[in-house]
Parts: sequence; structure tokens; C-alpha cells
Amino acid sequence: MYNRSTIAAIATPPGRGGVGVIRLSGSKAYAIAAALTQKDLPKARYAGFRQFYDAANEVMDEGLVICFPNPHSFTGEDVVELQGHGGPVIQNALLARLLELGATAAKAGEFSMRAFENGKLDLVQAEAIADLIDATSQAAARSAVRSLQGAFSTKVNTVLEQLIHLRLHVEAAIDFPEEEIDFLADGKILNLLDEVAASVTAVQQSARQGQLLREGLQVVIAGKPNAGKSSLLNALAGIERAIVTDIAGTTRDVLHEKITLNGLPITLTDTAGLRETGDIVEQEGIRRAIKEIEQADLLLLVYDLSQNEDPLQLAQHYFAEHIEPKRLMLIGNKCDLTGVQATISDFNGFRHITVSAKQETGVQSLIEAITAHAGFQPEENTFIARTRHLDAMKRTQQYLAEAREQLVVYHAGELVAESLRLAQNALGEITGDFSADDLLGKIFGSFCIGK
Repeated sequence: MYNRSTIAAIATPPGRGGVGVIRLSGSKAYAIAAALTQKDLPKARYAGFRQFYDAANEVMDEGLVICFPNPHSFTGEDVVELQGHGGPVIQNALLARLLELGATAAKAGEFSMRAFENGKLDLVQAEAIADLIDATSQAAARSAVRSLQGAFSTKVNTVLEQLIHLRLHVEAAIDFPEEEIDFLADGKILNLLDEVAASVTAVQQSARQGQLLREGLQVVIAGKPNAGKSSLLNALAGIERAIVTDIAGTTRDVLHEKITLNGLPITLTDTAGLRETGDIVEQEGIRRAIKEIEQADLLLLVYDLSQNEDPLQLAQHYFAEHIEPKRLMLIGNKCDLTGVQATISDFNGFRHITVSAKQETGVQSLIEAITAHAGFQPEENTFIARTRHLDAMKRTQQYLAEAREQLVVYHAGELVAESLRLAQNALGEITGDFSADDLLGKIFGSFCIGK
């Protein structure tokens, strides 16, 4: 580790503040900090008051210095934190002085990258740092903390141990074919294989909840003008976010609102009313609405109950290729004008909900339907997860299914062993046991500077 450059970065957000933190990590961190302060550094993990000097030996700032010697630091290297004042001018000046003294400006996520490379964190824990910073709800923050503390990694490593144990049995059966007992046919390996597959499925189910907590759900509200789309957005968001009038075409652009429904983070999008129009501005709004519809995880088609329309015919007319029960929910609005009760029912295989967005009647039922539709059931032990984690587990399951086929159908020990090896590699990508350099660069490149 000591052949690397010593990196430095501002660790606090841009802007004014009482305290600004700059971090140093590397073999020259202590020497650079000593040159900046022109004084011996305080002993490890004790805060010491120091003045910070520029190249002309004039005091630039003053504050606290804390030293964390390797390997017992966040990065596993010598780390120094300088806590000065939080103005952007002085913070940038201090960072420039550290670079003059021999430090290198840290790249995004480089501190966490070094912690990963030095065995202080696995890849899941490193990602959890960024997820904790970006958490949009208390549930997401708690789940990120659980991942940071190793809950997700522990589950994955437990399955990896099962998989390694299974591989040992298969390899033994291949290496000792002269034994009287046929290990491949005695049922033990098949039972172990099924146990591993069941364990992967259990972790995958928990990870899906974590992915929803992290990434949330993209919900798009669409429909004809004056159907009550903006009123529904306001009712779900709990604030007057969108302009509501009786004039058709009031909403001409897409409007995004980030909300949390029953603990599930949701990006709610209001769109321009869908209709034939010669208005160039409205045409552009409709084009953008169609683009949002194409990218939606869940589409709420809002229609006016008082107009006696068939919602599926509307959907067929405006976005036929997106009509599927897993992506489309039918919302009959203005039930207060028609005397229709606010209910949840089935409409030709689609979830149909009647509401009054203006009176907020049936809105709570809609919220519960949205979270249920997403399969969101947060548990106390939910951990944060990402799409790449689910992809790795999906490939693990595919390799385990191949191994089972090779065992049961073809009785081919070598092919079983190869499929299990690929399954272990896929599962190991989650914690970083098997990770390509370009994947690591992509992951850590999305982090904050100074983290």
C-alpha cells in the first residue's frame, strides 16, 4: 500500500458551514500534515488544536487535527483529518496547500476504494456507504446501515460456504471414482444442491426489498386532459405541487415529485393530458409524456368516471404496447360526482381503483395498492441492495439449475463441478471476491469526492 500516492480531498459538502473537514490518506499523510501545521502531530485518535500555514509561513486557518495510524483507519492507511472552518474559499486554499506539499487530489470514491482494497470493507459494505448518504427515507437509511454493518455480506458469505462445501463433495466424487459408493447417485449432492438453491432464493427475496428501498418505484400518472391527474399527484404528495384548473391542457410538461408511501420511495410523475392537438407546445408535452410512460415501473391511467369511458380502450388508443397488468393500474377519478363508491376491483384482469382525488376519497387504498403491486413488504432486517446484486443472484440460480440438470439428467460430474464454479464466481461478485476492474471503477466512480 505504501507505493501509492497520498490522496487528499474535502470531505464536507460545498458551501458555508461552521466546520470543514479535509482528509488525507497514504504513507505521507503524517509528513504532509506536519508540514502544514509546522508542529508535531497529536497522538493517535486525540484531537489537537493546530494552526495551518501557507507557503509564506502565514496562518491560513486554524482548527483540529486527528490522526488515525494504519492499519486501524478507514482506508487501512495512515489517515489525517483536518477540521478547519467551513467556508469554500479557505477549504479550497487548504486543499491546494496540501497538494503543494505532495498530496494528490482524490478521485470520487477513492477513500472507499482503498478501504476495499485493503480489506477494511467488502464491496457490499462500500456501496452501503454511498447508499446511506443518498438514502431518501428512514427505512432506506436503516437498511443501508445494516448493509454497512455486514448483514447482507453475512447472508451472502453463508451461502458461499454452502456452495463451497457442495463443490468439495462433487470434486471428491470425481477424484475418487474407484470407491464402491457412487457419490453422484446417492442423493446427498442433489439434496445439498437444492439447499443451496433455496438459500439463494431466500437472500434474493430480501434483496428485492432492499432494491426497492434504494431505487424506489417510478410511477407515472397519465390520461386525457381534465381527468384529474394533477389533483391525484397533489393528493398522493400531500401538498399542492401541481397547478389544477378546469382548463384542458394546464399541464404541458412533466412534473416529478419524490415522495414516500408506506415506507416505499417513489418518484411520482405528472404528465400532459393525452389528446390530438395542433398546439406545438402541447404536442411537445405529450411527446415527453409518452417517453415517461415508456420508462415507468407502474403506470396509473386516470380517467373521468363521469364521462362513461372504457379505460382499456383509452389505454389501447394512447399506449397500446404498454398494456400489461404488471405495469398498468386503472384509476377511475371523480367518484364524488357520480355517486360511485371508492373501491378496488378487477377490470378484465387489471387492478381498478375508484377515487376522488379532489376529496382524497380512496387515496389511501390507492397507496396500499401501489405498495402491494410493487411487492414491497419491508422487514426489520431488510438490507439495502442494488440491481447488480440481483443480477448476480439470478445468474447464480441459472448456474445452479444447470448443475442440477447435469447431475440428474446426464450424471456428468465434471459439468456439475464447472456449473458450481461459475455459480460461486457469480455470487462472489456481490461482495467483491470476483470483480472485474471496470466494475469496481464504475461502482466507486459514483461515490462522493472525499468518501
